[in-house]
Amino acid sequence: MRLTRVPLIWAALAVTIAVPLAAAAASPLLAWRDPVYITAGFAGVVALSLMLVQPVLIGGYLPGLSTHRGRRVHRWIGGVLVVTVVIHVAGLWVTSPPDVIDALLFASPTQFSAWGVIAMWAVFIVALLAAFRRRLRPRTWRIAHTFLALVIVVGSVVHGILIEGTMETMSKVALCVLVLAATIKVIVDLRVRAKRTKSR
Repeated sequence: MRLTRVPLIWAALAVTIAVPLAAAAASPLLAWRDPVYITAGFAGVVALSLMLVQPVLIGGYLPGLSTHRGRRVHRWIGGVLVVTVVIHVAGLWVTSPPDVIDALLFASPTQFSAWGVIAMWAVFIVALLAAFRRRLRPRTWRIAHTFLALVIVVGSVVHGILIEGTMETMSKVALCVLVLAATIKVIVDLRVRAKRTKSR
């Protein structure tokens, strides 16, 4: 890979993440919200953005990062993702506890709530499994992680698409499509690599 392509790839990733954040920050709807609600909303936007970085890292698609370092950063960002989800839910709880309770009990009239809750629990389960990863068989961890990652991404993407909030529509849809595409690509690529390794 030519050196000139390296900064372009990193810049493209940065722009893909920055544009939805900037568009959300410029939303006129923020004028009617309190700081806690705004913080909770932006935590959700950041969480969605991190879901684009995770498959890119684990797939080794970012130049300049070794496989070992990429996986290490992947684990750190996984921890940050858990924190952003907690901030997102906690902020919504502070602003409207009944709505959060209804969402957790899958009794909310809004469809996006259920998808968000499913994704949230999947994030927490992955974090729990990661804490006990050394006690799991590699195959068990790989299958569980892949399945839960797909649940997280699908749940988060549907959750985000259905919400009509501070995120600008076009940039939100583009980010969601990229998150889903990157996740599917890395799952397929890792399966292909595993089959090639076994055939050797």
